[in-house]
Amino acid sequence: MRIGIPAETRPGERRVAATPETVKKLCAGGNTVLVQKGAGAGAFFSDSDFAAAGAQLAETAADVYAAADMTLKVRGPEPEEIRALRSGTVLVGLLTPHRQDLMQAYAQHGLTAFAMERLPRISRAQGMDALSSQANIGGYKAVLLAAHYYRRFFPMLMTAAGTVKAARVLVLGAGVAGLQAIATAKRLGSVVEAFDVRAAVKEQVESLGAKFVEVPAAPGDSGETAGGYAKEMSEDYQRRQAELIHQRAQAADVVITTALIPGKPAPALISEDTVKAMKLGSVIVDLAVEAGGNCPLTETDQVVERHGVTLVGFSNLPSMVAADASALYARNLLNFLGLLLDPKTGALNIPMEDEIIRGALVCHQGTIQPSGA
Repeated sequence: MRIGIPAETRPGERRVAATPETVKKLCAGGNTVLVQKGAGAGAFFSDSDFAAAGAQLAETAADVYAAADMTLKVRGPEPEEIRALRSGTVLVGLLTPHRQDLMQAYAQHGLTAFAMERLPRISRAQGMDALSSQANIGGYKAVLLAAHYYRRFFPMLMTAAGTVKAARVLVLGAGVAGLQAIATAKRLGSVVEAFDVRAAVKEQVESLGAKFVEVPAAPGDSGETAGGYAKEMSEDYQRRQAELIHQRAQAADVVITTALIPGKPAPALISEDTVKAMKLGSVIVDLAVEAGGNCPLTETDQVVERHGVTLVGFSNLPSMVAADASALYARNLLNFLGLLLDPKTGALNIPMEDEIIRGALVCHQGTIQPSGA
């Protein structure tokens, strides 16, 4: 297979879909890897590093698309990029599968496309789970941003001039990003509590040293989908949830929101009234801003102050840690390609009976595939 690695075109996107480490392994498997010049610059991977790993360098993305049998991307291609791909090409990346306009464009262009977001949550797919690897980085960076914009110390300090109290951090959503945010905030010395609709995460939250605050759900309602994601709750639950969050946010110095529902707008957890009730100088870092935000006052890719509270709305935190984010994402892709490519010859073989392949496949030879087809 001729595998193409174009430079990412989204504004502010510094990640790259392959690293010299993964290129070397792909070449050892019998593949030819074409990397656009400068593709890794934002993640501090030089063209010479890629060439030393066995990659062929291409001048432009058009050169990559014209030659590649398979294209690896971080973010899904925009419409003008899709038109540059050869019909019949295999496309792998974070393809935003809930956007039907993109799925139709892939189908009309005759692509076979795999969306890394649709991997099933099973143990065998953990090494391929790009959502988790990137969310882990997002949760870490969110705390560092909060510490930057919060104009006080995070840890308790006992000095000759007096004692400084530790910051109180509230994390909303205890998925991968939330758990990493809890762990990072604890390492910085803050007092942390966390909320999630999934009662099953309580033990994980407490194991990291945080207090779990919860709203009792109806008997038998776990708060999560069969795939392990948080689900949309009843109106009564949402009302009680809003009351609890309003109360806990007033006591917090920093709120980090990570709540997402796959394929749907992010739930609004922090209302304007709650922001008004928060302490002056408090900080909200909204990791869900790209899906509409967990706070309606957050502005995409902006840092704004509203009612004395600083709201941080950067939409692509993994890109701010581009070198490590790229390394983890590239390994996710390499592990996934292990299901598609012969380890000795590099020949393509799509095992349609494999549940991981069925889950990730969104378009096959120009036909849109339902989830888990």
